[in-house]
Amino acid sequence: MRSTVGVERIPFLEVGATYRELKADLDEAIARVLGSGWYLLGKELEAFEAEYAAYTESLHCVGLANGLEGLVLGLKALGVKEGDEVIVPANTYIATWLAVSYVGATPVPVEPIPGYWNLDPDRIEAAISSRTKVILPVHLYGQPADLLPILAIARKHGLRVLEDAAQAHGARYQGQRIGAHGDIVSWSFYPGKNLGCFGDGGAITTNDPVLADRVKVLRNYGSRVKYQNEVKGHNSRLDEIQAAVLRVKLQHLDAWNDRRTVLARHYLEALAGQTGVTLPKVLPGAESAWHLFVVGVEDRDRIQAQMKEQGVETLIHYPVPPHLSEAYASDRVWGRFPITEKAAQTHLSLPMGPHLGPEGQQRVLHALCGCLVGA
Repeated sequence: MRSTVGVERIPFLEVGATYRELKADLDEAIARVLGSGWYLLGKELEAFEAEYAAYTESLHCVGLANGLEGLVLGLKALGVKEGDEVIVPANTYIATWLAVSYVGATPVPVEPIPGYWNLDPDRIEAAISSRTKVILPVHLYGQPADLLPILAIARKHGLRVLEDAAQAHGARYQGQRIGAHGDIVSWSFYPGKNLGCFGDGGAITTNDPVLADRVKVLRNYGSRVKYQNEVKGHNSRLDEIQAAVLRVKLQHLDAWNDRRTVLARHYLEALAGQTGVTLPKVLPGAESAWHLFVVGVEDRDRIQAQMKEQGVETLIHYPVPPHLSEAYASDRVWGRFPITEKAAQTHLSLPMGPHLGPEGQQRVLHALCGCLVGA
């Protein structure tokens, strides 16, 4: 596809490229499901749940309709209810906060560590009250949050930990894959994720068989046996076609993440020392999934517009922090969370994905550096 100036466009992410790469295997998997006549809670889902649990180094996986449902059902399985409080990052996609609201609890925001952009453990204890039940770190942009101190704080105060790993498929923390450090880990398989299906999809992983069982019951109308409903449940099931698609893609996830890592290293090397840009950092002992490569730049909107003119598509994650959204603040007064608000004004996500080639990445760097020099 060509840009408005007639040059080949560099897309932010080539979502359809995964299908083109794996077309034969994906077509076969979908045809297998269509021919089976079984489209929900069947053998494909069972197989994917076993395979993804093994991949994430967890004992249990429960497939769900989407990532938001993973958070909602995870909170319910942990017993969070109306009047409770949940510690959340101030800087995250609003779904993290929405899940807390949907169970009747209150999200209590905490600022991130600048440069790493994940929940700052040093700020958590000041936000804990007698109503706090869960700490909900997000592995933002594919970067693992600093889980050891977070887990230690949770144990100290008798709290549970629910991880939002919607962007962290394949990431590692202290040598272990993200998947079972906390009590429950929630996943999204939205098409643009490192591991994405052809629609909405999600899951939770856990090492706790009781929690896994609760989520299984909750996802299917609160029922183990048809027409026998134990609790007020949800309709939240990962369908057989999406499970079959994910089984195919899972076999390629590590190779795709390796491609992302190569791109990230090149970005870091090429932009090191470049005036006017702040680069992402990775915690010692962590391995990012590099879902996004997010830089900080002043005059961000101008730079984004100029890069677009040169055929380079970038995105902004996230221009409106949850506490400044109409959903959570009718007055929308800036200043409550300055680190988060600065990120919202300066962060720019560069093209990143397993199908971005070296030539395309060089064009991204050329466009960005040219905009920075011309600032």
